[in-house]
Formats: sequence, structure tokens, C-alpha cells
Amino acid sequence: MLDSNWFSEPHAPAGSAISFRIKQKLHSEKSEFQQIDIYETHDWGNLMVIDDCVMLTTRDNFLYHEMMSHPALFVHARAKRVIVIGGGDCGTLKEVLKHEEVEEAIQVEIDERVTRLSEQYFPELCTSNSDPRAKLLFIDGIKFMAEAEPESIDVIIVDSTDPIGPAEGLFNEAFYQTCVRALKPGGILVQQSESPLVHMYILAPMRASMKDAGFAAVRTLLFPQPAYPTGWWSCTMARKGDDLLSFRERDASNKPFRTRYYNTDIHRAAMALPEFVREAFGE
Repeated sequence: MLDSNWFSEPHAPAGSAISFRIKQKLHSEKSEFQQIDIYETHDWGNLMVIDDCVMLTTRDNFLYHEMMSHPALFVHARAKRVIVIGGGDCGTLKEVLKHEEVEEAIQVEIDERVTRLSEQYFPELCTSNSDPRAKLLFIDGIKFMAEAEPESIDVIIVDSTDPIGPAEGLFNEAFYQTCVRALKPGGILVQQSESPLVHMYILAPMRASMKDAGFAAVRTLLFPQPAYPTGWWSCTMARKGDDLLSFRERDASNKPFRTRYYNTDIHRAAMALPEFVREAFGE
């Protein structure tokens, strides 16, 4: 039995829980949108929890942030304008801005408190916030996309929480239709898409909604994420075009910036799907 020196997140669909040994609670507040707690852990650095669900740790966030950004940006021929919906911890924004071809990256986060607390407790993720190419908007991402100019965006990255609360409207066909309209030809949408092992009831309908919205190509990429339920996570790319398999391998191999997880071999491997996932997708 774990005592009060541990933070635990039970996950009923998986019949399991994940726990972190904590030193102290650093911060706790109820924002306009959600409950936000920050802990200092013994082994995982700082830990952010929103509505009792783990969002990120210092130790393993690079896995998620790199896979949410680099595969799509190396698939795209030259992404000049990138929109990050959510992503309040700014880690995805930081990875996007490592790409020299990006001329503008707009982060649209509904809850400003997530970003301000990240600046305080995860400052290493916020080092690009002052980049002249970066713009932080604290508004509703669904409304932002509904009002976006047609064919004005190269890549949209939906770095959201689970599809409940403020993020619920980011996982349906109506939202994806606004993305199709706003993307330029060949543009790419990236959506965090939960664990393939226990969230297929979210992942499979989400992919179907992307196709119904008008995306011609859809691919789900798998990667490890120890701090999330089952330790296994995914993101799904959808393209306003018919190819997601090819990518700029030479540029990815010779990237002028450091990554800790992503490389060309990881990119190719992440495209491979286990049999049970292929069956669930009808492939």
C-alpha cells in the first residue's frame, strides 16, 4: 500500500495505476478551466497534473514533444506556418521552432495558467517563448480554427489533454473539417491520440472522423511514454494529400539541432503497426 509520499493516478480502463514518489507539492490551484497541481518528485523531476491526470514530467516529456513535432515537419516539404492547439507547457512549440524553415509558430492555449506555471516549474520547455517567430494566444483553439483563413496553415499540431473538459471538442469531425479548410494543399494535422492498448475506443473513431472530414491520408505513430497509462502512446498524422510515408530523410539525418529520441530510424519504426492495431483500423 502506497502512503502519502506518492502521487498515484488510477486508470480504470487499463485496470492499473501509475505512481510517483514525491518530495513535496510545489503548487496547487483551480484555474478558470481546470485543477492544476505541480509536484517535485524523487526520480522524475517536476510533475504536472491536471484534473488528477498526469500531463508531463521533467524526465520523459521529450519523447512526446519530439514525436508530436518532428515527424510531421520532416514529412512536410517546407512548413512555414505552424499552429499548436493546446500545448500550454510549450515543449512542442520549442521543438517546432528548432526547424529553421518555420517562419511563424502560433500556440493557441485556452488556459494561460498552464503556460505561466510551466515557465516557473518547467523553464527548460519555455526557452523559445521569446523567439520572434513565436506567438502565444490564450484563446479557444476550436474557435481559432473555425475562424482561420482558408489554406493559410502548413501544419496544425493538436497537443491536447484527453478528450474531456476543454479538449472534448478537438476530437470530432466538425473540428477536423475546420483543419482541412485551413490547411494548404499538402498540409498536415497532428493529433495526440492516446494509448493504442487501452484507448482504441477513442483512437479508431478519431481516425475515421479525420477521413470523413476530408483527409486523404492518415497514419498513427507509436512511441513509448512511461508517465502515461500503459507506458505506450501515439500521435496521428492526417494529410491534405495522399502521402505520409515518405519524408525528408537526408534533412532528418543531418538536422542541425539535437534530439534525444527522434531520428530517421525512429521515424520509420514509428510507422509500423502491431497486428492488433492494424486489425482495429481495418488495415
